[in-house]
Amino acid sequence: MARAFGYGLAILFIWAGAESRAQAPPQGQRPQGQRPAQAMPPGPNPDGQYRLGPDSLPQEGVPKGEVKGPFKIDSQAYPGTFHTYWVYVPAQYDPATPASLMIFNDGQAFKGPEGDARAPNVMDNLIYRHEIPVMIGVFINPGHTPEQPEPPSAGGDWGDRTTNRPTEYNSLDDRYARVMVDELLPVVYKEYNISKDPERHGIGGASSGAIAAFTVAWQRPDHFRKVLSIVGSFTNLRGGHVYPELVRKSPKKPIRVFLQDGRNDNRALFADGRYDETRDWFYQNVRLMRALTEKGYDVNYAWGMNKHGQKMGGVILPEMMRWLWRDQPVSTDPHDMVERGFREPGKAKE
Repeated sequence: MARAFGYGLAILFIWAGAESRAQAPPQGQRPQGQRPAQAMPPGPNPDGQYRLGPDSLPQEGVPKGEVKGPFKIDSQAYPGTFHTYWVYVPAQYDPATPASLMIFNDGQAFKGPEGDARAPNVMDNLIYRHEIPVMIGVFINPGHTPEQPEPPSAGGDWGDRTTNRPTEYNSLDDRYARVMVDELLPVVYKEYNISKDPERHGIGGASSGAIAAFTVAWQRPDHFRKVLSIVGSFTNLRGGHVYPELVRKSPKKPIRVFLQDGRNDNRALFADGRYDETRDWFYQNVRLMRALTEKGYDVNYAWGMNKHGQKMGGVILPEMMRWLWRDQPVSTDPHDMVERGFREPGKAKE
């Protein structure tokens, strides 16, 4: 069943709720070689209302985890390429206690200390307050050949023009899932005590990294059951617009999904008035939410005013993480001072 949540009066006006309806104009044929024009409504910058809150910033007294790396793994799923990744280890990690696992595609964008997401800060703060479990975080970049640069490029490109990102992230086959399950997991299992329970494994991303995260969980729910999607590219870049139909006709899978998108994401409106609904990010995200809801999935969603990017998704990343990981064990014993106290290094408790 779809759930809505509130996350502060300053951004309540963005909430559409379950009653929102995405009505697609009549579909037209996209002219050969023509890219959609980004027609914007009059008024302020749609991204201008989104500012990171305290959960996304370093806080005094909160133990800081360590981001280790970069590391490299060669890929068998995509021969001739390799993936660069970093590992976040929380201050409360105890090698004697299995930790949960959260993977972020486009790792460079999610781990950046000055970026829109700042996921290590989010995990530091939420782990300390028992709002998510103690977890290892992995920030992995799209694969590339030795001759190709590590994203982002000097111009800010995340690798669409310079790496294997479009093939890995936008395709609906199982190759990227194989990177996660057969190539990455064995390495992190060897280095860290991570639970093998798929309910304790999450994966997320933004844009093409978000549809890639969904595809991994869709293909391999035996390993990943939590999906975080920011402005997900569930569009016809390489057939991703078919997911609502796949969800409806396929047996229900044991995955939990949080979708975020904005009304001013890429809307596939062309300068000559034509429209291609299969390339409309917001419309396709709403379609997927409805399909997941109708099928009975554990799905949450937030629709804002944002353009394509992490501006809103970064702001609500703490709430997305809380919701996805809300089923961590909890003690109701009033005498349990470990449960009632902040998580300090050396006092981890699952």
